[in-house]
Amino acid sequence: MIPDYHLHSSYSDDSEADIYDMVKSAQEKGLTSFCITDHYDRDYPAHYPDDFIFDLDTKSYMMDMLKIKKELEPTFDMRIGIELGVMPSTAEGLNSFTSEHPGIDFVIASTHIVDNEDPYYPYFYEGRSEKEAYGRYFETMLLNVSKFDDFSVYGHLDYCVRYGPNKNKYFDINDYKEIFEAAFKIIIPKGKGIEINTGSLYRGLDVPHPHKDILKLYKEMGGEILTFGSDAHSPEHIAYDFSNAALLAKSLGFKYYCTYNKLVPEFHEIP
Repeated sequence: MIPDYHLHSSYSDDSEADIYDMVKSAQEKGLTSFCITDHYDRDYPAHYPDDFIFDLDTKSYMMDMLKIKKELEPTFDMRIGIELGVMPSTAEGLNSFTSEHPGIDFVIASTHIVDNEDPYYPYFYEGRSEKEAYGRYFETMLLNVSKFDDFSVYGHLDYCVRYGPNKNKYFDINDYKEIFEAAFKIIIPKGKGIEINTGSLYRGLDVPHPHKDILKLYKEMGGEILTFGSDAHSPEHIAYDFSNAALLAKSLGFKYYCTYNKLVPEFHEIP
C-alpha cells in the first residue's frame, strides 16, 4: 500500500481522531507507514465564535509525535509532518519553520485563506462569480509559492473547488492555466512537489485534488515529486481510494510516488 501522507488527528482543530486509532486503521488496511500532518495556520482569521482556529502548540506536538513514533517502532513507521496554512502575510515568516522545529519529516503547504476568508465557508463566494472566486484563490496560491520555500509539497492545489457552489462542474483549467504554469515554474526547479489528495472523493466530488488536467500540466512541465494523501480527519478515510488514484497517476505518465525522511524525498515505484 502507498503510505498516506495527509492525515489529521485530534491535534488538528477540526479533528477528534485518536492517533492510535489512526494507526490501527492504517494497519488494518495494509499500510506499514504513514505521515501525520496536523494543521497549523498562523493568524487564521476566525470570524465567528464557532469557527475553527487551526492553531497548534508546535513544541508539544513535536514532543508527543516523537514519543509516539518511538513507541510504534519497529512494527509501524510513522513519519512526522505538518500542514502549514500559508497566506501572503505569513509566508515569509514561515520560511524558518523547519529549522525552528527539528524532527519534522514532511511539510504540506496549503492555501486555506484568501483575502482573509476561507473558501470552506459560503460567504467567500458571495458577491462574485464562481470563476472569479476560483481565480482569486489560484492567484493567492501563486503569490504564496513565490514567497514561501520551506515545504515539501503543495497541498490540494484546487481546494476551493471542493467547496465552490458548483464544485468542479464548470471547472476548466484553461481559465487559469497561466497561473498554474507560473506556479509550476517556481515549484519544480526548487525540488518541490504536489500531492494527489483523495479527500474530495468522499466529500461528493468525482475527481481528486488537483483535477487531472492540473496533474497532467505538472507532469508535462517536468514535475516528478508526487505524494498521496487522503486528507482523512477520521480513521475510516485513511488511504481512501488510493488504488484508483494510483491508476490515474500512472495514466498521466507518473512512475513514482514519494515518501519523506527528514525532509528528503524518497522515490518508490507506483504499484
